[in-house]
Amino acid sequence: MAELSALRASVIYDTPRGQLTALQDVSVSVHSGEIVVALGASGCGKSTLLSLLAGFQVPTSGRVTIDGALVTGPDANRGVVFQDDALMPWLNVIDNVSFGLRMQGVDRAARNARAAEVLQLVKLQGFEHHRIDEISGGMRQRVGLARALAADPSFLLMDEPLGALDALTREHMQTLLLDVWHATEKGVFLITHSIEEAIMLATELLILSPRPGRVVARHRLDFARRYAAGEPTRSIKTDPAFTEIRISLLDQLIRETEEA
Repeated sequence: MAELSALRASVIYDTPRGQLTALQDVSVSVHSGEIVVALGASGCGKSTLLSLLAGFQVPTSGRVTIDGALVTGPDANRGVVFQDDALMPWLNVIDNVSFGLRMQGVDRAARNARAAEVLQLVKLQGFEHHRIDEISGGMRQRVGLARALAADPSFLLMDEPLGALDALTREHMQTLLLDVWHATEKGVFLITHSIEEAIMLATELLILSPRPGRVVARHRLDFARRYAAGEPTRSIKTDPAFTEIRISLLDQLIRETEEA
């Protein structure tokens, strides 16, 4: 089982007004087949934590490891999905998805075959040759997800990937993410501002405090696994247990913000 971990990681920035601590002594582990979701107010360090796990930056103290080896930069074993789909508009859908494989030197036939496979996984078969400006925002996010999956990484790191979508599209994308997770058994680390989304997707939910970001609570949840086992989302989201944890988390986040 693959493991991606941050171990007592802190990040301190030097600013014109002095040092700013974005993260303080944060430890988190993501294993294959888990969805770890970080939830917290704006400025709590969620994106900084994702950047550490992705290898985009290194901690001021502590360390980040993948299967015990120190993470020193990005690699193909961690696919990243951004809030902004970050697609290349001059390329069509399949060429966007296969771009990373092209940079790795994979021949056209092999990379197109792999791109077609992951496009089917995200339910975009038939759109391979569409231009990016011909597809909707939700479809563009699916292209971004397919691109992250193309290299078959062990982990998906997702930076508020559904934040810009309308409510209905966001609901559809939540279930798509769960379908992809269940089909691939990858480890997922996702950050969000949405309490309901966090509850629905997380197998482990982390609550981060306002700056400096610290993990102040951890919750093991089973709603994602219930969906994967076949329970409809409407049944899950109307379960009193779902409502109870949503209210409890909202109260906790309000307290953390008021005490900051």
